[in-house]
Amino acid sequence: MKIVLVSGIAWAMAQLIKLLLEWVRTKKLNLYAMFASGGMPSSHTSFVVSMATQVGLVEGFGSTYFALATCFCLIVMYDAAGVRHAVGLQARMINLLVDQYNEQREVDVNRVKEILGHTPVQVFAGIILGIVVGYLGHANFY
Repeated sequence: MKIVLVSGIAWAMAQLIKLLLEWVRTKKLNLYAMFASGGMPSSHTSFVVSMATQVGLVEGFGSTYFALATCFCLIVMYDAAGVRHAVGLQARMINLLVDQYNEQREVDVNRVKEILGHTPVQVFAGIILGIVVGYLGHANFY
């Protein structure tokens, strides 16, 4: 249960960092940023990397459990930076078409959400955060 708790702390810290970065960027407190997907750092990545770090520290970095946790991490990170990022780019293009359509037809077709995935830098920041929180959590909770 400690692994889940510390991983949850890594996720919450990533979301808090997103909120703070949004506040620095806009000078406004936007609580939506705390729960939005996408952005810096990847909270999905920080969650699973924290989990894998702790599994490695508890079970050993040569264990089958760590190998499984690492495979799970790679899938999540690939999805965050690959598939979900591509979907976000496609959503941006769809919104451009929607805007053009709305202008020509004088109607209001709803736009789609664009921020879905992560850049490689955002995933890398999530990796670093996950390792640090996983290690510190292991050192303080075990």
